[in-house]
Amino acid sequence: MVANIKALILNGEMDKGIDLSAISQTLKDALEDRNYDVEEKKLKEIEIKPCMGCYACWIKTPGKCIIDDYGRGLVSEMINSQLIVYLTPVVYGGYSPELKKALDRIIPLLLPFFKKIKGEVHHPKRYDTYPDVLVLGITDKENYEEEVIFNELIGRNALNWYSTFKGRVIDIHNDSLETAVVEALEGRI
Repeated sequence: MVANIKALILNGEMDKGIDLSAISQTLKDALEDRNYDVEEKKLKEIEIKPCMGCYACWIKTPGKCIIDDYGRGLVSEMINSQLIVYLTPVVYGGYSPELKKALDRIIPLLLPFFKKIKGEVHHPKRYDTYPDVLVLGITDKENYEEEVIFNELIGRNALNWYSTFKGRVIDIHNDSLETAVVEALEGRI
């Protein structure tokens, strides 16, 4: 029997804007076809308070946020997954506010120290292994500048993560959802 791999989808859909339900279902089906146990978190339905920037998760309670809400549990769920999918509408070239708020809270996954990586200063990893990350930015309009900014954001975030980190923008009017998801999962981005 093949052990299933855990995939966590962080759905950053907003109350107003692009409906991500069709692509979310396409993504879940494709992951399950590849033997993933899939769990999706619709972040707009979960209370996650904004990061206070207090760094208590590094100093007072190492590896654990002092805010007692889902953001604390998110860190554990993420580090115990093998794949995390950021599913988000592209908002001004970035993540949705719902996803960004959640990602701001995962700073306990890194150590508070510094090290140089390719001439840049970064935080060292806290854990031996980190999950792979797939970022799917969804748009309903062609906007080359936003796509460039979004891809740059993905690249910069990848420098602070210690595993495979890839992503792409999917235009819901011009791209086949199924083809785009399959290509992303197979690394043909």
